[in-house]
Amino acid sequence: MNLSRGPSRRVVAVVLGAVIALFLTSCGRVVSGSAQPAGGSDRANTRPDEVNSRLDKLDKLLRECDILSPKQIETAVGKGTAVDDSFFGAVCMWDLRGGPSGRGMVTLNWYENGTLSNEKQTNNKLGYHTTNITVEGSLALRTQRPNDPDSCGVTASAPDRGVIGWWVNYEPGSNHTDPCGAAVKLMEMTLNLAR
Repeated sequence: MNLSRGPSRRVVAVVLGAVIALFLTSCGRVVSGSAQPAGGSDRANTRPDEVNSRLDKLDKLLRECDILSPKQIETAVGKGTAVDDSFFGAVCMWDLRGGPSGRGMVTLNWYENGTLSNEKQTNNKLGYHTTNITVEGSLALRTQRPNDPDSCGVTASAPDRGVIGWWVNYEPGSNHTDPCGAAVKLMEMTLNLAR
């Protein structure tokens, strides 16, 4: 390479020399230890203990959606109803088709830090009709939206902590079973599992 032909080649040569020097000095260190295949070493614990404690509880994440089987949900809403899971995330949802219930949806929520008092206050703010009821010997709330005979929710204290809620929503104006009766039945089955 002839570098005497102008300043631009000199600049390129200087930059290239700097890059090579940087490369050689940054890759020239020795690391102690022995090589391990991917996944072959113990996982480094870089989190504080209180974070690890909270993360250990995530092994049950989304298992609450399996608290009742589709067959049990069918029993609550009406035999012959097809129950298909449609969403498992912050809440669990199942679509309903056919049978005595017609088309609709069932929703389960489980708020670990929720309280019945907070649920009742929220329902009041939304203008929902909330009634205190007893399900399996436990205080619960039956909730309905105004002028909506096609849906109903029941919320009770969870056996360990927080609140569990079931909502049954049928297609508006459709011929269906009682949504409050179905929501109460779902809650009864859920609370019976905890005993």
